[in-house]
Amino acid sequence: MVAASESQLKSLEDSLLNTPGNVPLHDRFRTLFTLKSLKSEEAIEIISKGFKDPSALLKHELAYCLGQIKKSSALPTLENVLSNTSEDPMVRHEAAEAMGAISSEDSLPILKKYLADSERSVRETCEIAIARIEWENSEEGKRHTETLNDESFIPTYTSIDPAPATSGLLSGVPKSEDVTQDNIDKLKSQLLDAKKPLFERYRAMFALRNIGTPAAVDALAAGFSDDSALFKHEIAFVFGQLLHPHSVPCLLEVLQNSKESDMVRHEAAEALGGIATPEVLPHLTEWMKRDDAPIVVKESCQVALDMYEYENSGEFQYANGLEATSATAPIAVS
Repeated sequence: MVAASESQLKSLEDSLLNTPGNVPLHDRFRTLFTLKSLKSEEAIEIISKGFKDPSALLKHELAYCLGQIKKSSALPTLENVLSNTSEDPMVRHEAAEAMGAISSEDSLPILKKYLADSERSVRETCEIAIARIEWENSEEGKRHTETLNDESFIPTYTSIDPAPATSGLLSGVPKSEDVTQDNIDKLKSQLLDAKKPLFERYRAMFALRNIGTPAAVDALAAGFSDDSALFKHEIAFVFGQLLHPHSVPCLLEVLQNSKESDMVRHEAAEALGGIATPEVLPHLTEWMKRDDAPIVVKESCQVALDMYEYENSGEFQYANGLEATSATAPIAVS
């Protein structure tokens, strides 16, 4: 496990919080993901200080990373963010999702409170987070946790997702019967069925991600016709995990659609930056510079362009914040 020295942590804090006043947003993102990788209480404390920043995009990512660290010590910060009705809904939604990722039953009362929130994305996220916590504490959830804790198990995706894939596609390489067109069609039907609970639709979404074929990508792309911005933003996030070039056309369509929710367009931009095929570059550059682009879309394209450069470089890792401090402080490994 990698740890950081006191001086390195101070450098990471200064970078994340932009203490000098001139740290580019994309560098602050790299710092954030470096702190996430540390998974320490010190990292949680530093990340929690960032919610005073004016950037909704950054704060949304702060909440995401606190959830991925999966420590209950982050819950008070996340609860405060969710409870702050003057905060951007995109940030509040991510705080609720992060509580779902941490999966403490102590979070259920506050999540249930905001099931009646005035913002649809917040209401829907609380619904999904509650279902996720209940699932993780179910027999299937406990068995899955045991699988994840098995040192011999190597997951395809290391993220803590807002919902697990459907039962047969929870982990491991999909079986031949899982990747048939019939099964993909069944999952697509579950994905698009607005009468089903969002948690069940999300399970189909992550099952299709785990299949990962062009046919599965097409099934997922059909979800962009939904009327829920939250649902569509998660489709774009999944495409950012899959990194399948087959998803580029639909993601570009989302990014270019000025009538689409900013939350969806931002996630599409970051997915395109991760996929990093040549045709995405001019579009990310255009929307970073356009005067009529919403700020969260502009900022997402800035971050996405840095991801694009990383994917097309020889850099070893994206979360390289410790490298910048290595000349002045040693890295401790335990």
